[in-house]
Order: sequence, then structure tokens, then C-alpha cells
Amino acid sequence: MKLHQSQNQGNNLFTGYGDGHVLINRERHDGNLIVSPDRVAPWAAEDFAGLTAEHFAAALDFEPELVLFGSGASLRFPHPKLTADLARARIGVEAMDTAAACRTYNILLAEGRRVVALLLV
Repeated sequence: MKLHQSQNQGNNLFTGYGDGHVLINRERHDGNLIVSPDRVAPWAAEDFAGLTAEHFAAALDFEPELVLFGSGASLRFPHPKLTADLARARIGVEAMDTAAACRTYNILLAEGRRVVALLLV
């Protein structure tokens, strides 16, 4: 699916997504990612079953106010013990499928929020 163009110049925006990939500023990415307004990095998580607290704690380096967890093609919720470090830091975590996380990230970014997406692509 292609997403609409935005005027958020200089920020990482999701411009599309499909089976097994996302487009950020029209550049294709095929692996699991951590995405913030100014950085795109590989996310060490391999799949939902292998998620650890350390995978979620990686978002702390990006200093977000909110973390969006894209769980893949279907919505799956991580166990609360996996996101405990974020909760202790008073950072909200929202789980949704990866396509919804891409759309929601763009909306929150347009609102000026410090959002980070952790995506299982």
C-alpha cells in the first residue's frame, strides 16, 4: 500500500509498506527496524516468539515519549515483562500490526510527538 505524501521535511516517514517490507522516504527496507524521526536502524529482534526485554529496551536510546510496536501481519501483544523498562521510564507502548504502526507513526510525527516504531516487518 502506498501512503500519502506529507510535508514533514527532514523526518523519516513511512511512504509505503507491503508483504515483508516497508518504504521509508521511498527507500525500501526488508528487515525488522527501529524507526525514529531522525534515525532508521536494524532491530535485533528476529520474530515475535524470540522477543526479549532487551529488544524493547533498545528504544530507550532514541528518547521517545511513545513507542509503537508493529507485531507483523497480525496484532499480537507483547508480555508486560518485555516492556517493563519502558514503563519504568514512563514511556507509553502501543501494540498494533505493522501496517497500522506505520500509519500511526506518521500521524504522531505530524503532531510533533517523539515517537519510535519497533517493527517486525
